[in-house]
Amino acid sequence: MNITVEPLINDEYTGDLPTKRVLAYLQAKRKEGKKIAGVYCGYAPAELIRAMDIVPATLCAFSNATIEAAETVLPANLCPLIKSSYGFIITDTCPFYGISDAVIGETTCDGKKKMFELIMDRKPTCIMDLPQLPDEKEAVANWTVMIRKLQKFLEATFNVRATDKQIEDAIRDTNRKNAMMRKAIAFAALNPPVVGWKEMYDLTFLAQGVTGTEMEPVLSEAIQKLEKRRDAGYVYGPNGAPRVLVTGCPIAGDAQKVFNVIEEAGGVIVALDACSGFKPYATDIEEDTDDPVKALAERYLKIPCSCMTPNARRLTEMTRIIDTFKPDAVVDVVLQACHSYNIESHKVGEHVQKNHRLPFLKVVTDFSQSDVGQLRTRIEALLESC
Repeated sequence: MNITVEPLINDEYTGDLPTKRVLAYLQAKRKEGKKIAGVYCGYAPAELIRAMDIVPATLCAFSNATIEAAETVLPANLCPLIKSSYGFIITDTCPFYGISDAVIGETTCDGKKKMFELIMDRKPTCIMDLPQLPDEKEAVANWTVMIRKLQKFLEATFNVRATDKQIEDAIRDTNRKNAMMRKAIAFAALNPPVVGWKEMYDLTFLAQGVTGTEMEPVLSEAIQKLEKRRDAGYVYGPNGAPRVLVTGCPIAGDAQKVFNVIEEAGGVIVALDACSGFKPYATDIEEDTDDPVKALAERYLKIPCSCMTPNARRLTEMTRIIDTFKPDAVVDVVLQACHSYNIESHKVGEHVQKNHRLPFLKVVTDFSQSDVGQLRTRIEALLESC
């Protein structure tokens, strides 16, 4: 069957589409007189930032090219994400860092905390002390205080203010965007699949830094195109290809080699369970509360990052994703020296194999291409077992 498939995102940019489009978006906002705050992590409360008329920008962290420069200061046996982030800064090659007026960090791991110390003198920087026992009764109260401290930092740095109503409006905007994102993401659960990981990744990346109002036309068009693919009987990938759920550390840039190897081995990735994938859009923020900042704190503490302990929500979320996307195998990607994800992988593997009877593969990797052959061998063996 000859089916014409339109790309989900029509754009004048070529090559690394999401990066170029986001940079153009930020440059346009700068021309409008907007201030820009660079962020590293999904725990940074984007709704508060936007409510203060500041634009959040996700900073560079996924290139092998900047690691050699970083290792002149940082230890070689450090997480590549941290080394790449620092390398981008000292080589002045991250356009998102360059365009940012301030930086927001968070204490999700020891390596990042100490790296932030090395860059704090370059731009105004706010480090948010993240509670890592999310089920303790004081966790929400403490994170609420920290978000209010961020609010005061932004007020002092940029001479801006945000009312509770403005924060509430930003919450509603995010919830509308997340609902549309979930509608688009649901097409990845179809069997046979109608969309590949690259297009879904581009959507999730573009949606991170923009408002729901700005993202709505992009998502509406993408959903219409996905509906046409489904109705026309389009199938992405080889017929009967094993369906793969990828979980673990955030993956982007050079780390996407894992995605490429899975597809080259004959698999189809149907779920991206990471902060760089579907995770930011999984839940909504409570609306119409007496304290919208507390509502933000409650929602963000539900993010099941491996820095949290105990992190039972990750296993609960894993079950939901498996039930929804029906994978034939699970690949857990761990970046070298990311000890929390590495250790937690044991529990994830047990959960996947015992509770869902699925093949499971843990991959420990970095941003170089040196292990692609080994990855291919192991992933091919995993898919043969499906």
